[in-house]
Amino acid sequence: MAEQDKQDQESVIPTPATSAESNTAVDENGNAKVAEDTAQPDWPARVAELEALVKDTQVRAQAEIQNIQRRAERDADNARKYALEKFAGSLLEVVDNLERALESTSDDAEATRGLMEGVALTHKQLVETLRRFQVEAVDPQGQPFNPELHQAVGMQPVPGVAPNTVTAVLAKGYTLNGRLLRPAMVMVAAAS
Repeated sequence: MAEQDKQDQESVIPTPATSAESNTAVDENGNAKVAEDTAQPDWPARVAELEALVKDTQVRAQAEIQNIQRRAERDADNARKYALEKFAGSLLEVVDNLERALESTSDDAEATRGLMEGVALTHKQLVETLRRFQVEAVDPQGQPFNPELHQAVGMQPVPGVAPNTVTAVLAKGYTLNGRLLRPAMVMVAAAS
């Protein structure tokens, strides 16, 4: 019995095939068939293909890194440029009030002359400080209406003025580093 088991195990254990036997197979009926010769892959071509794939992946990764660096630099630059946006916007109300104070008084009043000179100097210093930080005024009086820089409050027919021309500036607009901080509030000439 033990000898029979030993023979069964030997028949089950595969033996290494020789090169001639590697192309043979056994069909369902136990008949030997010669299998078609499977061609060996073209290794140099496959290696070149994989090297090209690796090179392409490397180039794409480097390009992505450069894009990330440029985007980070641009974001940091914008953060520096526009960090003062809210603060400068708040100061614009102070500039407006100083301008209104200067417009509301007459130069004839001797009693308020010193006060008005102080207000004028304060206004000038504040405007110069804003300008140093790239906050520039937009005063479109007599220019064509530009919806990117101006906000029309109303339209009125004005004889001798072309339609869509700014006829009155109610409040100056301001830009910060070329970006609109506040649009100019204007009246626009209507077609007659």
